[in-house]
Amino acid sequence: MNLDKTAFVFIGYQNDYFADDGILRSAIEESAVANSVLENTLSLVDAIEGTNAMMIQTPIVFTENYDELVNPVGILKVIQEVGAFQDGKVGGDIIPQFKNKTDRIRVISGKRGLNAFSNTDLENAFQQGEIDTVVLAGAVTSICIDSTARSAHEKGYSVVVLDDCTAGRSNFEQTFYCENIFPLYATVLSSQKLLDTVT
Repeated sequence: MNLDKTAFVFIGYQNDYFADDGILRSAIEESAVANSVLENTLSLVDAIEGTNAMMIQTPIVFTENYDELVNPVGILKVIQEVGAFQDGKVGGDIIPQFKNKTDRIRVISGKRGLNAFSNTDLENAFQQGEIDTVVLAGAVTSICIDSTARSAHEKGYSVVVLDDCTAGRSNFEQTFYCENIFPLYATVLSSQKLLDTVT
C-alpha cells in the first residue's frame, strides 16, 4: 500500500461515543472495549503521523433542534431522542486525543447521516490528494462504517476496513460484519497488518 495515495478516515471519534460518560457509549461499549478500538486507533495515528498519508475525521454534528433531520428513523431517530452530537455541546466534540492532532488530522464537516461522503467535501479532498485507497476506522461498524465503505467502493476506491479500529454494537455484530459483509467489497485487516503492508 502506497501511503502517498491513501486516506485514513476516522468516523465517530466524538465524546458521545468514546467518552466514559458519552450518551451513546453503551451502544458501542462491548465491542469498543473488547477490541481496544480507541487504543489501537491512537497507536495507528502515531505510526502514520509522520508519513504523507491523508488523515481525515468526519464528525457528525446537529443543531440544537435537529432541523437537519426530516422524519428520522433508526439510529438518527435515537440520536435526536437522546440529544446526541449537538453543536456546541461536549458530547458532539471530537475526542481530546484527536483534537490535539488537528494540525495533522483534517476535519471535514457537514456529515449529518450515515455516509461520510454525503453532504461533505470528502470526495473532493480525495480527488485533490489523488487518493486511490480509503482506510476506515471508527463507529458504528454496521452503520456509518458500512455505509461509507460501500460508497467508497462504488466510487472506485480500494477500501480497507480495520477490524481492530472499528466498533460495532456488539461483539457478534463486529465479527459478523468483518467476516461476512466487508469482504464482499473491501479488505479487512488489523491495524498492524496494514502497517506491515505500507510502502
